[in-house]
Amino acid sequence: MYSKTLTGKNPKGTVTIIASNSRLQLRFRYLGSRKYISLGLPDTSVNRKAAQRTANQIELDIASGNFDPTLAKYKPQPDAKTAAPKVTPTPIDLWEAYTQYKASSLKETTKGYHISFLKLLQKIGDVSVLDALAVKAALEKVTTTHQTKRTLMQLNAACCWGVKHGLLDSNPYKGMADEMPKYRYQLEPKPNAFTEEERDRVIDAFKNHKGNWNGRGYTGINYMHYTSFVVFLFLTGCRPSEAVGLQWKHISSDGSSIRFEGSVTTSGNGTPIRVEGSKNNKKRRFPCSERLQKLLLSIRPISSNPENLVFPSPKEKFINYNNFCNNAWKRVVTPIKPDTTPYSCRDTFITTQIIKGIPESVIAEWCETSVDMIQKHYADFLKMLSLRPID
Repeated sequence: MYSKTLTGKNPKGTVTIIASNSRLQLRFRYLGSRKYISLGLPDTSVNRKAAQRTANQIELDIASGNFDPTLAKYKPQPDAKTAAPKVTPTPIDLWEAYTQYKASSLKETTKGYHISFLKLLQKIGDVSVLDALAVKAALEKVTTTHQTKRTLMQLNAACCWGVKHGLLDSNPYKGMADEMPKYRYQLEPKPNAFTEEERDRVIDAFKNHKGNWNGRGYTGINYMHYTSFVVFLFLTGCRPSEAVGLQWKHISSDGSSIRFEGSVTTSGNGTPIRVEGSKNNKKRRFPCSERLQKLLLSIRPISSNPENLVFPSPKEKFINYNNFCNNAWKRVVTPIKPDTTPYSCRDTFITTQIIKGIPESVIAEWCETSVDMIQKHYADFLKMLSLRPID
C-alpha cells in the first residue's frame, strides 16, 4: 500500500508506505504502538518496489510471531563497499524499541512513567534523536524544566541501549541532564525530619481536626480519619505507598510484627496499582514497638478479612497519596511545619532512632535502606548539629 499523506488508520497488520520530505518511510502499528521506519530512499518507482518488499516482510513477521521490535531487521543495511550511513531513528522510534525490549522486566508503575515520556516525545515531532540540542529545546517548549531533565535522563538510557545494540553510533545525551538545574533534594540533601515535639503536634492536629471553623461551626472535610495512618508512618518509617497497600494479613495476630511485601501506587492515569515487593523488589519483617502494637490492635476490626486494607480511605478504597498530600497533609501539617511531605515521617523515624542509639545497621534493615545512606544523610547531619567550635 502506498500513500502520499498520513490520513486515517491502517487496517490491523498492514504496513503503509509513505513519503516524507521526498524520502520513503514505512508506517504501521504493533501491539497498539505506532511505528515508523525511515528507509532513507528517495521517492522513486524503483525504491517503492524495494520498500514494498520490506513492508511485506514486516507483515509476514507480525502474522507469524517473528517480528523484531528493535526494527533493526527491517532497516537498510549498509553495503560494505559503499559504507552507507546508518539510518537515525526518531526519539519515538528509539523510545518505543527501548521500552518494548525492557517491558517484561518492568513494574506496571514504571510502564506508566514510560507512557508519559512517550507522550512528551510525540509532542516534539520527528526531530533526529542524535540532535540532542534540538530535542532539549523542543521539550522545553512543551513541558517544565524538571520534566525536560527527566526526559533527557531517559533518552540517555535509551541511547546507551541503542549504541549497545548497534542502532546508534553515539550517545549525545551523556551528562546532558547533569548540566540542568538540580532538583531540590540535590540542593538540600539533609533529612527533613520533625522533632518529637513537632511529630506529636502533627498527630494531635489530625486527631482533633474537625474541618474549617467559620466562627459558628465547622464546615468542609475533616481529616481525623487519617490519624492512624499518620501515626503508623511516624512509628515505622515505611514508605507511604507501603502503608497504603498494607492488608491485615500482613499484621501478626498479636500486632507484634508487620510483613512489608508490596505497595500501592498510581499509574499515569491515576489508577491504583498493587506492586509485589518494595521499591527495591524486596520484602521485610518489621518488629513493632509497644506503642505501634497498641495502635494496630486498637484499629483491627473484630472480624477482619485478611484481605482488607489496614488504612483505607474514608470510602473504603486505597488512599490516594497525591490527594492526601495536596489536601489533608497540606491543610493540617503545613501550619505546623512548612515544606514537608509524608516522606518526612520516614526521615523522622530514622533520625529519632539514631538519636536513641539504635545501631545504623538495624535501622537500615527496618527501613530497607543502606547503612551508607543513613550515615551520609542522617548521622553526619546530626553530628554537625551537635558539634560546636572550640574556643
